[in-house]
Amino acid sequence: MPLLGELSALLTALLWSGSSIVFASAIRRVGSVHVNVARLIIAAILLVVTIVALGLNTQLSWSQIGNLTASGLIGLVFGDTFLFQSYVYNGARISMIIMSVAPAISAFLAYVLLGEVLSFWGVLGILVTIGGIAVVASDRREDGKHSLTRIGLLYGFFGALGQGAGLIFARLAFDEGEIHGLVATFVRIIPAIIFLYPVAVITKRLKKPIRTFLEDKRAFALTSLGAILGPYFGITFSLIAVAHTKVGIAATLMATSPIMMLPMVKAFEKEILTWKATLGAFVAVAGVAILFLR
Repeated sequence: MPLLGELSALLTALLWSGSSIVFASAIRRVGSVHVNVARLIIAAILLVVTIVALGLNTQLSWSQIGNLTASGLIGLVFGDTFLFQSYVYNGARISMIIMSVAPAISAFLAYVLLGEVLSFWGVLGILVTIGGIAVVASDRREDGKHSLTRIGLLYGFFGALGQGAGLIFARLAFDEGEIHGLVATFVRIIPAIIFLYPVAVITKRLKKPIRTFLEDKRAFALTSLGAILGPYFGITFSLIAVAHTKVGIAATLMATSPIMMLPMVKAFEKEILTWKATLGAFVAVAGVAILFLR
C-alpha cells in the first residue's frame, strides 16, 4: 500500500494524542506510576487475546526477539522514564520543545546504523515539521514553577534519545523478516513490564495497585482506554510506520502529537487556542505535506 508508513505514523500521532489526554486524567486520580505500569499490563493482556483469537504467526528469530526487547527497554523504560523526569524538572512546555529533536536523533541514528539517506525534500520536511511542533510547544503556558536547568535538559535529551534509539532496534527486527505489528508490540512490551514492575515495587512507588483501582474505578476505566489507544494500537502502528518508511520521517510524523492535541484540548478541556499555536500547527502541516509529496 502506497504511503503505508507515513499514514501509520500520522495515525500513531492521533492515537498518542488521545491517550495522552486520557492518561493525564487518570494520573491526576491515582498517580503516574500506577498508570504507567497498569497501561502496559492491560495492553499486554489485550494483545495476547488478539494474537490468539486471530491466530497470528508468532515465530520470530532470536535476533528479532533481541532487537524488539532492546527496543522496548530503550524506548518504553529508558526513554519514558527520562521523559517523565523531564516533566518534573522542566514542566510540560519545555519538555515538549526538547523532545521535538527526537526525529532528528532518529534520522541521525538511522543514517549511522542503517545507512538510511534522506533526500533534500525529506530533510526540509523534517525541519519544517519540527519547527512547527516547537512553536506549538513553546505556546504551552506553565505555572511559573519550572525553568530550564542543566539536569532537566539532560533528562529531556535522554528521553528523546531513548525514543529515537528504540525505533532503530524495532526497524532492525522488521528488516530481518516479516512480523505482524501486534506480535512485535507484545514482544516489545513484555520486557518493559518485567523491568518496570519489580523496580516500582522495590522502590515503593507502586503500592497496592489492585486496591487503588478498585477504589477508583473511573481511573481504571481511563487507564484501560488509554492502554487501548496508546500501547495497544499506538505502538503497533508506530512499528508499522518504521517498517514501511524512513525512520526519520516516521519519527517526525509521529512527533506531530502536539498538533493533533490542539482541537482535543479545545473540545475536552476548553483551552483557548492562541494565534501562536495555530501558526505552529499550519507550519507543521506544511512540513507533513512536504514529506508526503517529496
